[in-house]
Amino acid sequence: MLVRRSFTLIAVPPKPPSAPALRPGQGKRPLKTLDRVLSKTGLGSRTDARSWIGAGRVRVNGKVIQSPDHWTDLERDSVTLDNKPLSRPERRYILLYKPKGYLTTYRDPQGRPTVYDLLPGVDQFVGQVGRLDLDTSGLLLLTNDTQLAEALTNPDHKVPKTYLVKAANLLADDQLEQLRGGVELKDGPTRPAEVKRIRDSGKYTFLEITINEGRNRQVRRMLEAIGSKVLKLVRTRLGTLTLEGLTIGKWRDLDPGEIAQLKRNVRK
Repeated sequence: MLVRRSFTLIAVPPKPPSAPALRPGQGKRPLKTLDRVLSKTGLGSRTDARSWIGAGRVRVNGKVIQSPDHWTDLERDSVTLDNKPLSRPERRYILLYKPKGYLTTYRDPQGRPTVYDLLPGVDQFVGQVGRLDLDTSGLLLLTNDTQLAEALTNPDHKVPKTYLVKAANLLADDQLEQLRGGVELKDGPTRPAEVKRIRDSGKYTFLEITINEGRNRQVRRMLEAIGSKVLKLVRTRLGTLTLEGLTIGKWRDLDPGEIAQLKRNVRK
């Protein structure tokens, strides 16, 4: 005998999405990857740190760790390099007048000159505070004070950077107004800039522009956005620092007053 069965469909509500798992370091514990912990001491770059870790020279809580991505608790973990506890070297703050044609990188696989070739006698590792591209010259700050470096490059602190620009053509007043009001780039609109026409010479406009962001090749892209191009670019000021007294390719240590003023600017 054929038996007929009936079924009642019951709608089951979808499961609410689970909260995303916290990535290490997103909670209250101050976690960082091991290579970053080492680089933040100012002992070397992250590339150096990865090399030390891979060579088995780094221990966390007495155990050799060879993964640079190992999460490390800055408050609870004991980290040693060559069996010596990490210690911060003496703070160094260097102001360099970078020439065109030098890379702002620690090492170049192609063997091209870098800004570190211009720092004979500097035995501490110092990292660049922001970057200047190969064809840009001017003021470059280098330091092993990683906390200050991060604050100076953080766009939230709005530390001003001033550049002298030689444009590829004569710029009209309305083009300068576009720069002052902010222009649209692929990574979003720029903040308003301070722009001053220095002079028009022949078929070129020379101008001074001050921005408080630090996007990659930002000034060059801003000029392209208004239908022009940068022929020459020199950074002349970072915060309260200027190139006064420096010749191209030379460097000097900041004095205590300059360091204190930079820190005050960041706190503001």
